[in-house]
Amino acid sequence: MASYSMGDLKKGLKIELGGIPYKIVEYQHVKPGKGAAFVRCKIKSYLNGKVIEKTFHAGDKCEQPNMEQKTMQYLYDDGEMLQFMDTQTYDQIGLTHDQVGDTQKWLVDGMNVEILFHNGNAIDVEAPATVELKIVETPPNFKGDSQGGKKPATLESGAVVQVPFHVLEGDVIRVDTAKGEYLEKVK
Repeated sequence: MASYSMGDLKKGLKIELGGIPYKIVEYQHVKPGKGAAFVRCKIKSYLNGKVIEKTFHAGDKCEQPNMEQKTMQYLYDDGEMLQFMDTQTYDQIGLTHDQVGDTQKWLVDGMNVEILFHNGNAIDVEAPATVELKIVETPPNFKGDSQGGKKPATLESGAVVQVPFHVLEGDVIRVDTAKGEYLEKVK
């Protein structure tokens, strides 16, 4: 397994410390006036989502995690588990609601997602950056509604986003999954 030294570290890099996979979310190279340079990082655990600070000095090493990313298709929610199918091998896996986390509010049957595996175990599910979903419930428009205002809309996946007043029930909209925000109405 490859290892990284202090000079290899950068934002977005996946590392393993003590058998736990992390992602570097913040990176700062510090060169004090006296003494050796070091790197101060904020790293996020893939297992529990906690962010911790870690300082790396010259000579410190960290391992490259045994990680694999697969495109899988979301099939359905059986009540206890969310079922996914590998688009290459057609193997199916079930993940609990806790394992999928907030991503499940963007999932609809048949959608492709990226699943990250660490040592053969699924640790992260990532929805596409933008999704197109149908509005199943939103309040009607009333005369005098302001053009710049917003109203809540429930999507077919169960997520609720704020949309402009001109968007109606039955419309299909594009949503940014990272921010959970309305982007545009799909023609």
